[in-house]
Amino acid sequence: MTILPAPHPAASLIGAPTDIGAGARGASMGPEALRVAGLQPALERHGLQVVDRGNLNGPANPWQPPVDGYRHLPEVVQWNRLVFDAVYAELQQGRLPILLGGDHCLGLGSISAVARHCAESGKALRVLWLDAHADFNTSALTPSGNVHGMPVACLCGLGPAELTELAGMPGGGPALRPQQVRQIGIRSVDAGEKRLVHEQGLEVFDMRAIDEIGMRQAMQQALAGMDDNTHLHVSFDVDFLDPGIAPGVGTTVPGGPTYREAQLCMEMIADSGRLASLDIMELNPALDVRNQTAEVAVDLVESLFGKSTLMRVPPLK
Repeated sequence: MTILPAPHPAASLIGAPTDIGAGARGASMGPEALRVAGLQPALERHGLQVVDRGNLNGPANPWQPPVDGYRHLPEVVQWNRLVFDAVYAELQQGRLPILLGGDHCLGLGSISAVARHCAESGKALRVLWLDAHADFNTSALTPSGNVHGMPVACLCGLGPAELTELAGMPGGGPALRPQQVRQIGIRSVDAGEKRLVHEQGLEVFDMRAIDEIGMRQAMQQALAGMDDNTHLHVSFDVDFLDPGIAPGVGTTVPGGPTYREAQLCMEMIADSGRLASLDIMELNPALDVRNQTAEVAVDLVESLFGKSTLMRVPPLK
């Protein structure tokens, strides 16, 4: 007898059209490119009841130089508060929020909301950070001041209070402990950032590890230890992918996962049955070719929600 996966909860699309934390303009157009690529009907084909909440409306990008190591910190804070409120509201309604970025600094607001929700509901939290970059810079380490290179550090308590305390965690403290994060596909880390990642004990499956052990074993390890009480959040930066299949990002790094490696990654996440919130970040249509990157992203997100060549029996959890 073929066992079909359990139905997915209702999902909500939340657009966050800003490049406030990035070094190149254009990620603000990412949400619309994902819509044009057919994200909502693609998800609905897999049984999700999807509501598009439209776009959040935050401050414009002033395009100013860094101040004390941060570019646009007041505007970054405002955008992340908007994202926090929107994602938290969906979680409170039992819905699966899908944040359409926008640059990856917005992962701060999204994951802070998830962490707060998990703390209040007694859930364990696991974060998969699919990215070419560790995003673990601080104001003292960053070569650019762009906050999209800092969200994981801020979520772990390393950064300005306006961002590290965004979650308002019961009893205080940061939204995440490094032990809750698994980073996949990393291949560009600044020198000082590299030391900090090591000191903090982040579990990182960089491209050398994936080359050596394969995507299957990397994902088995990244997903290990979850149970029925685990909320799995996936923060998918499109530059995770090799630029040969995903050119439409502002920070391309050669040598990323191939199309099939990325599909296997997404399919194994789907098999876990734990996915409960999602970010799709850093899509930059201004740098894309005929919306190719948005279409690949939508294709991969379909696999996160159960697209497969054949009907498969989910593995025992």
